[in-house]
Amino acid sequence: MRNIKTHKVEQLVMAAVAFFWCFLMWFASAAFVPTIASEFDLGIKGVALLASSAIWTAPILRPLAGWSSDKIGAPATFVVILVICGGFSILSAYAKTLGPAIGVTEYQFLFWTRVIVAAAGISFVVGIQHVAQWFESEEMGAAEGLYAGTGNVGAGVGALMLPRLYGLDYRTAFIHLGIVAFIIALWILFRGVAAKSVEQAAMAKKTATMRDTIFIWTRHAAIALMFAYAMCFGLEIGMNAWLPGYYKIGFAEAIKSLGFESLKDVQIAAGSFAAVQSFNASLFRPFSGWISDIWQRNRWMPFPLISKKLYYAPRIHWLMFALLCITTTMILLTVAGLSGNVVWSVLILAFFGITVAFGTGGTFAIVPLMFKERPGTATGFIGGVSCAGGIVYPLIYGNAAGWFGEGGIHMGYAFVAVTMFIPFILYFIWSMHWDIHPEDHGFGSKEKWLGKTESEEAPAAAAATTTAASSSES
Repeated sequence: MRNIKTHKVEQLVMAAVAFFWCFLMWFASAAFVPTIASEFDLGIKGVALLASSAIWTAPILRPLAGWSSDKIGAPATFVVILVICGGFSILSAYAKTLGPAIGVTEYQFLFWTRVIVAAAGISFVVGIQHVAQWFESEEMGAAEGLYAGTGNVGAGVGALMLPRLYGLDYRTAFIHLGIVAFIIALWILFRGVAAKSVEQAAMAKKTATMRDTIFIWTRHAAIALMFAYAMCFGLEIGMNAWLPGYYKIGFAEAIKSLGFESLKDVQIAAGSFAAVQSFNASLFRPFSGWISDIWQRNRWMPFPLISKKLYYAPRIHWLMFALLCITTTMILLTVAGLSGNVVWSVLILAFFGITVAFGTGGTFAIVPLMFKERPGTATGFIGGVSCAGGIVYPLIYGNAAGWFGEGGIHMGYAFVAVTMFIPFILYFIWSMHWDIHPEDHGFGSKEKWLGKTESEEAPAAAAATTTAASSSES
């Protein structure tokens, strides 16, 4: 680890800026969905596929990014992500020339390069691990909330500002986003420090093994937190990608009645409506981490069946409250959509964004405390596999139009809430009922996956030494 004079606040700011820009690149395509759909004649299923493609790499690469953060440090991992995704963002702007040059269509080149750019979303787990390496447990909720909340604003800024700054010219936007990514990578390269101490960095590196990874992936608590995060962040990113197209198609007449006629105007209107969710989900995330800290200090634990003896149990109860709120607002989004009232829909969407923030902030106020020795591995699994929700949800929303007939485009929200979220909540309740080390319970024992821990080996070694000494004396 490099010996650079720094401070935990500088490292927090650095991580937040990097994640903000990665998030901006991640959902830059969604901001221009109306333009891209019109230019390449995409139907509703094509829009849904484009929306979901932004999340395809996250479930696979986020766990790898978490492992890399433990193994080589978060700053080095951030640099790799920014350089690769920034480079492909620039390349995607030249799809018209480069696509035919390698024997594919312009849209095929644009689509697949944007899938690679969307890998920028894996940076979330890198920053979570980095912040956990610099802040104490009593600060964890607020610190992680500030990091993730600031970073998540990138999606809202993209939906709200990119169409206003660039109009229909998404190609120039993609070039500029890539150039700034290179500049941020240089900053991190020279100022990033992996952890507040050499010992802490070494501990994270030591546990970055395949056995530790399998152990985390098979724990009930980790799986339950992954489902919980799929209900909030996986949902948020799916909505970020889906909502601009949803408002354009689902409320076409309502938007036209508001005076938005041209494609550019409709794109701005749809992006502005979609940004309501993203901004609230981002801006209220630090607040959620802070509320988690308050529940912790006051020992608020209102729900039965969930453990009340763990020292961080109040944080689990806060997350449970958030999951119930998310499920309720999803059903209300369907009700608002069926009413045909775009104002009512956007109002519910604003509350929905706040409940999502409750969930995202609440989840990662728990993860670094529950999995202290393996923060990157746990974050990679929980924050990575949960992103599969961002792929599945838009596809369900897009197909719901055919499943439910007239008004079906609005039914997907309630369908997901009832068939997916309620079972997730039940599993979460069961997984959090243990009063002692819930993170150790899972498919296969701790000893099976990790063998004897150091604490278990020390007494065994001492006993062996004593036995040998006794034998020699006799």
